[in-house]
Amino acid sequence: MGITFRLLGALEEELLVDPFVPLGDFSSLSEAEFSHMKHPLFPDYNVRIKKSTFCDGTVGSYTGYIDIQARHLFFYFFESRNDPATDDVIFWTNGGPGCSSSLGLFMELGPCRISDANGTKYHPDSWNSNANIFFIDQPVGVGFSYADYGEVVGTSEEAAKDAAAFVAIFFTHFKQFSGRPFHMAGESYGGRYIPLFASEVYDQNAKLVKAGVPPINLVSIMIGNGYTDIATLIPSYYDMQCTPASVPPVLDITSCVRMKRALPRCEKWTKESCIDQFDSINCNAAMNFCNMELGLPFANTGLNPYDISKDCTGELQDTLCYPVTKQISAYLSRPDVRALLGVDPSITSNFTSCSDKVSSAFTLALDEFHSSHYHVAALLDRGIKALIYVGTYDWICNWVGNERWTLALEWNGQEAFRSQALRDWKVDGKRVGKVRSAKGLTFATVEGAGHMVPYDKPKESLELVNRWLSGGKL
Repeated sequence: MGITFRLLGALEEELLVDPFVPLGDFSSLSEAEFSHMKHPLFPDYNVRIKKSTFCDGTVGSYTGYIDIQARHLFFYFFESRNDPATDDVIFWTNGGPGCSSSLGLFMELGPCRISDANGTKYHPDSWNSNANIFFIDQPVGVGFSYADYGEVVGTSEEAAKDAAAFVAIFFTHFKQFSGRPFHMAGESYGGRYIPLFASEVYDQNAKLVKAGVPPINLVSIMIGNGYTDIATLIPSYYDMQCTPASVPPVLDITSCVRMKRALPRCEKWTKESCIDQFDSINCNAAMNFCNMELGLPFANTGLNPYDISKDCTGELQDTLCYPVTKQISAYLSRPDVRALLGVDPSITSNFTSCSDKVSSAFTLALDEFHSSHYHVAALLDRGIKALIYVGTYDWICNWVGNERWTLALEWNGQEAFRSQALRDWKVDGKRVGKVRSAKGLTFATVEGAGHMVPYDKPKESLELVNRWLSGGKL
């Protein structure tokens, strides 16, 4: 029997639509062709999904597209290895802005990895060990996502609306997941994305309830080495280069003295032009000054910005300092792989891990100069938990800056959180990092990991996530 929905327009007109019949469960899906999902609350959206037997033969795997009129977002979905009928659901996105979540899938936390030209290999420490998980290529123009007329999304706010609509459509159609604990996770620029995406899902729940649709059971956000608050992140570059915050200082004394003297001007200019009020011209000028004084010296060292303990391997723009990204791109450029995944035939170019076009659109919109920490505070005040985890060797979105914004965050648990000292957290009796936690907010470091924690420390990252999902203490 179908469910009747009420469309929520600007005037809140009570317009009834034809009965809506969900797809039901994954057993109805085919490997040969897509099944289509629509939703009367989101008339401009369609989701197509199919079975796609690849990567992890022990669980169900699915791929598809979120179609928003002329824009199409590609996604992967993997069932839990433990108990897909009861386990939580995780939404994962990589950052950039403009980088494909195929990196997260095939390099970091997915059920298989690509390490050479021979294809995928089973990954025992995948995050789907105890959770059902999405990997989404977003915004449009990233990875296998595309637009009919070449348009791109240029702000995190635009991207959030598409992500939240997809979540609502999926949970409504596949009722087996209705009410299941849901977690939104990402790394790097995901520190900007995820707080906005989760806020959109939370606010959208009111519309779902009003229309008689079960709300999304959003439980937490998880951000790894996130770009969340520029006011605390930018000054932290001095700490990472010129103090033994993670490794011995990597810059010469003369350069560090110049940087120390420039730091107050950088902080003052950033606060006045990007934080207190957003003045696009002056904020852009402030960021250029800060980058020249704090970022350029590090770039000249030749070190890996994602792992300050190592030199960059390959060209940064070509490999992100990780040659394995070339293997991933080669695998996803194969016609047989694309046919297996159901990649739209209109995509004929070789796969690229990160899109310069999307990155440029976000840069043009100055999206990267906006912070997302206020969204984190608002979520915490509404009972949504937040895990902020950081590899200690990362430079670009480092633990120093992330710790500073969590301590400075104004919310109803700030005093309790700030009163907690950092303590060790352990795996198999061995210390693997430091943690501070109170009132739903947890900050954790992972020692010896870089920007991509699950890549460098797969066992520790899985233990971190499993404890988080189970509500256990780190």
